[in-house]
Amino acid sequence: MTHEPIPDPTITKAPSRNPLRRLYAWVLSWADKKSGPTVLAIVGVAESSVFPIPPDPLLMALCLGRPARSLQFATILSIASVVGGMIGYGIGHFLWEAWGHWFMAHVPGVTPEGFAKVSSLYNDYDFWAVFAAGFSPLPYKLFTIAGGVFKISFPIFVFASVISRSARFFLIALLLKRYGTPIEAFIERHFGWLTLVFVVLLVGGFLLLR
Repeated sequence: MTHEPIPDPTITKAPSRNPLRRLYAWVLSWADKKSGPTVLAIVGVAESSVFPIPPDPLLMALCLGRPARSLQFATILSIASVVGGMIGYGIGHFLWEAWGHWFMAHVPGVTPEGFAKVSSLYNDYDFWAVFAAGFSPLPYKLFTIAGGVFKISFPIFVFASVISRSARFFLIALLLKRYGTPIEAFIERHFGWLTLVFVVLLVGGFLLLR
């Protein structure tokens, strides 16, 4: 997860000229509004296929603002993200031949180099490739679109997405509900390593069972 800590709204800063930072700030601006959960769902759908900003910052802000509803927010985001992943799969499956060049040029995280790497992963590991992308800071949209392009099993794709997206967002929500603001900095700083360890342990356990 590559986003920065949630900014203190009491500190006034000059508007950023970076369009991604402005978009990031706009997403976070919905955290204290009644429509925040709706925007969370929209961002969750869009991020899984075309949107460049991950939904985690808004989820964290909502959980910190309303801890009692943390699990509800995680449920909303998990469902929305899986739906978005299915849309991404559909883009790859049905529209890539006509629109692939546009996505390569305009959607952050979707690159020829990335597609080449994902192709090799899908050749050997379909479930685990989707799971790793859904749970870790890897660009999930790259894997959802590529899943449709390379026509991996759709039921396996959906199952891996449900497990990984739910695990990621419920873990964040549960930690914030239990520990509040102190755990936020820890998640921000170590999320990449935590997810790597989790995936390695999960795969290792699966191999031992086999």
